[in-house]
Amino acid sequence: MSYFSEKKIKGKKYLYAVHSVRLENGKIVKISKRTETKKITPELKKYFEEKESEARFKEAVSRFRQDTVFNLEQIAKIEKTKQEYKKIVSKLTKKQLQDLFDRFTVNFTYESNALEGNSLTLKDVSIILFDKIVPKDKDLREVYETRNSREVVDLILKKKFKVNEKDIKKMHEMLVKDMEIETGYKKIPNFLLGRKVETVPPEKIKEEMEKLLKWFNEEKKMHPIQKAAIFHGKFEKIHPFEDGNGRVGRFLINIGLINQGYAPLIIRKSQRIAYLKCLEDFDNGYTTNLERFMLEKYKKTFEKFFKIYIKYL
Repeated sequence: MSYFSEKKIKGKKYLYAVHSVRLENGKIVKISKRTETKKITPELKKYFEEKESEARFKEAVSRFRQDTVFNLEQIAKIEKTKQEYKKIVSKLTKKQLQDLFDRFTVNFTYESNALEGNSLTLKDVSIILFDKIVPKDKDLREVYETRNSREVVDLILKKKFKVNEKDIKKMHEMLVKDMEIETGYKKIPNFLLGRKVETVPPEKIKEEMEKLLKWFNEEKKMHPIQKAAIFHGKFEKIHPFEDGNGRVGRFLINIGLINQGYAPLIIRKSQRIAYLKCLEDFDNGYTTNLERFMLEKYKKTFEKFFKIYIKYL
């Protein structure tokens, strides 16, 4: 919020433009600059944006724990993209914003499902989601898998999901609708092809999920992208559902980011081998590779998807 205020200094009145900013920790910072007229000029707007960015960066640095992956330089870059994303969203018309989110929904759904072996093309996904037409000779399971994702992504983008047991189960139920997959936590053990890890047995799922959710909601010093990466690794290792764990896990990454004001990310099918290798490393106790991977996907999605979109408007 910006406004103008007069100050008397040594008996003389001066006009100041004031920009008020509420930081993530709730603190309000006021940025002021002397001006000659009650008008927010482009130069003044740029000054406020730069000072607001500095204030938010300082607050983030004090709030988040730093390490080799999420160091001062990386946190600075991430917080800058967070402000850019906020600006992009605020500048778009309602129609443009819907178009942006529709494009994201198609890309995210296609890539996430393709990671699990879904053979539908990007064009197939677009037709199913927005034209509501089922392409000929396509596997119905793959069609349902795609169709069900639309509503889930819409709700995530509108911040309707939280990282808790109720919403995770609801999301899984929505994703596997009409697919003859058992909802709720798994009742029989499952095994991961291509990964040498034992998932949590059914009788311990509730306990392990409660521990994971408690950690996620109590951890405040870890950067949200880092926290999303570690949560994802732990969630996939638990593998709480009969089927659909990978897709649910990737949706949860974006719930954690969007709810904190960050842009969502996409893991593309071309990165499948690297993605699975990072999960395998995580299973073996090496968390930094998955953290770096998620950080890179976040930055690339922002640069190659969101910034590209606004460039051509």
